[in-house]
Amino acid sequence: MRLIFAGTPAVAVPALAAVAASGHELLAVVTRPDAPAGRGRGLVRSPVGAWADEHGVEVLTPARPREPEFLDRLRELAPDCAPVVAYGALVPPVALEVPRHGWINLHFSLLPAWRGAAPVQHAVLHGDELTGASVFQLEAGLDTGPVFGTLTDEIRPADTSGDLLERLAHSGAGLLVAVLDAIEAGTARAEPQPADGVSLAPKLTVEDARVRFGDPAFAVDRRIRACTPAPGAWTTFRGDRVKLGPVTPVPDGPALKPGELLVEKARVLAGTATTPVRLGEVRAAGKKAMPATDWARGVRVGAGEELA
Repeated sequence: MRLIFAGTPAVAVPALAAVAASGHELLAVVTRPDAPAGRGRGLVRSPVGAWADEHGVEVLTPARPREPEFLDRLRELAPDCAPVVAYGALVPPVALEVPRHGWINLHFSLLPAWRGAAPVQHAVLHGDELTGASVFQLEAGLDTGPVFGTLTDEIRPADTSGDLLERLAHSGAGLLVAVLDAIEAGTARAEPQPADGVSLAPKLTVEDARVRFGDPAFAVDRRIRACTPAPGAWTTFRGDRVKLGPVTPVPDGPALKPGELLVEKARVLAGTATTPVRLGEVRAAGKKAMPATDWARGVRVGAGEELA
């Protein structure tokens, strides 16, 4: 089939590469416009756009996919289907109607669970034991279209959102190509999503990423893993913000108040509403991430000092 691929971040690149190598014809990619990044705030191509540039594929960067110029080019290219992975903009009905097989979206959850922008983060945050990926027909609603196929993946006890998303990006790429092959062969069947089990996964904010040491240890652990690597879990120490890497609950640890620090020779503990957690990496503002023991020695944590 003749395809246009829509996606933006690095997590979409494995699927893009798989589609390009699948034997289907990749006509162009659609991605978000170049955006300011880095200290110089220069314009930077998205990872999907950069991959397309490197491989000589046309790149379309509409500010909004309802722009007349974009729609005209889409009609000129006349794709049979448009696979989508984390594009980052709503595709309007006028664009959805152009490919004869529509737009099909690889989404990193078992729909109808976790519809929205951050399905993996919410699965980790809420303690799900199982997640996966779904390929569904894109329509006007938010991740509501009928589903062509799914795969499952266990959420491991130490998984961060980054770990899980990396696995799903690669396994989901294979699922997406399998669905495209089935559509071309005329054997694909999309089943409506069930009405029960719907949950929403909006993008996590910086405030969502603030660690709440008044929560139980398991919830502190989940929040930090869910926000790693982005938006990045954080707390404050002596009034200044510090970022925290994944922690380890210590069920047999000493009794500490929520946020209270205890510095030992080989570990740094922080209290929660239940048992303490062992801190992993700590990154103070303007500093590189370092083991919590090195950070604690450097700032000379005093008895009874707290993260808040």
